[in-house]
Amino acid sequence: MSEDKRKGRTVKSERSADKLRYSLDYLYDYYYQAKKSEGRAENTLKTYEQNYGYFCEFLDLRGIIRDIRNVTVETGREYIIWLRDEKTKFSDKCNVPDSVRTVGLLPKSINTRVKNMKTMFKFLKDEGVIDADPFVYLKNVQDIGRDIGVLNADELSRLIHAPNQRKYNEFRDYVVLNLLVDGMFRVDEALSLKKTDVDLTACYASLRREVTKSRKARVVPITKRTVKLLQELIRETTEFDSEYIFLNNYGDRLVPNHFRHQLKKYADRAGIEKRVYPHLLRHSGATLFLEEGGAQHHLQVILGHADSRMTTHYTHLSNKNVKQNHDEFSPIHAVISKAERPRKTKR
Repeated sequence: MSEDKRKGRTVKSERSADKLRYSLDYLYDYYYQAKKSEGRAENTLKTYEQNYGYFCEFLDLRGIIRDIRNVTVETGREYIIWLRDEKTKFSDKCNVPDSVRTVGLLPKSINTRVKNMKTMFKFLKDEGVIDADPFVYLKNVQDIGRDIGVLNADELSRLIHAPNQRKYNEFRDYVVLNLLVDGMFRVDEALSLKKTDVDLTACYASLRREVTKSRKARVVPITKRTVKLLQELIRETTEFDSEYIFLNNYGDRLVPNHFRHQLKKYADRAGIEKRVYPHLLRHSGATLFLEEGGAQHHLQVILGHADSRMTTHYTHLSNKNVKQNHDEFSPIHAVISKAERPRKTKR
């Protein structure tokens, strides 16, 4: 509320209702509550909150009052530049070494943060809550592309076998690692599994809608080997009498952050120099699935992607896979005669 002192009296230049209508915090809360009522997953709602927090951090540092009238396409472009050139990766609250707390986000990360704000403003405009969408003309940062550092089969094998299976907590992590690679789960999906979610006979794990990113239940096939590991772990934790499969040493459900911390330790133990995090196992598993001959449409179902384009982008087919497919399906095979094709002469 802007106020002016005239002859000892406070003069209001704006009514409280109007001020609230323009408040960015109020508008965000309106958007957040609408999405919550639509049944968006808890993790998705946390993402909205986190990305709004990034934008507010930028506004506060620039001394821009959180008022929708102060937000323009120019503000959005300045925000992008700030994310690219000034934003520090990981806040001081994150327990990460200073070596990874570098300045500047990658194009993909920037576009994700900006996309959340664009989605919010578009929603508010469509609902008639704001008069104009300030980010409607904002373009994505161009990503020139880079090699995705997935783990190869050897690295995954070393990582999986890094835990000491004589210790309960490391055997539990060994089972988690196998499950993440085998079923290509998101880490929070895997750690949310209850005993009743796993069909030990049919070799399936059922993911409840409240734990999936898409808010849609799905069934994920797992191998007999992984099933046997789950059975062994369930027997190990009988004394805790918990409905969940993955438990800490005190019988409470294992949380993703604790597992992430453990994963870094196993990566160091396995001598892996790449940055290893839970989602990398999903990405690496998906890539290997295709390299081993798995069908992309089957992978789409396993990963829980509603759009096939997400699977194409996500899996990042390696050069090895492209070479193998080319060798098998090159159009030259239909052109040359059989006599010119390579023959098998030795066993």
